[in-house]
Amino acid sequence: MASNSVRLHRVLHAPPERIYRAFLDAGALVKWLPPNGFTGTVHQLDAKIGGQYRMSFTNFTTGHGHSFGGEYLELVPHARLRYTGKFEDQNLPGVMQTTVDLRAVFFGTDLNVVQEGIPEVIPAEACYLGWQESLALLAKLVEAEIRQP
Repeated sequence: MASNSVRLHRVLHAPPERIYRAFLDAGALVKWLPPNGFTGTVHQLDAKIGGQYRMSFTNFTTGHGHSFGGEYLELVPHARLRYTGKFEDQNLPGVMQTTVDLRAVFFGTDLNVVQEGIPEVIPAEACYLGWQESLALLAKLVEAEIRQP
């Protein structure tokens, strides 16, 4: 794996179960994972160890997109996810690995994300910016308490 990596930390006012589900539910992923200015499509999602996923992000302004996918390596319900990611664009080579750790705390969940092996042509700052935008959208999704009869 390449040395290009990012680490992010947040405390979200939501239970680990809800955050864990947001990483494995196709409808939730398209709502929060694409950074600002992008839409998302989930083409495949088999949320089990060894299962595959495939997504696309599309730039809303230009219409250009990129697809990526990978494999789930570790799924510990409500506590940890670890999965690979590979861009389909040959100009973005290599396999990334993302680890998400969730820990219940007094006000909700302590969330830590580490993404390693980011293609060298992508500046780490761009990844940080994208992840920060995505995690802000994740917070809006999982922190909402909408009660329906």
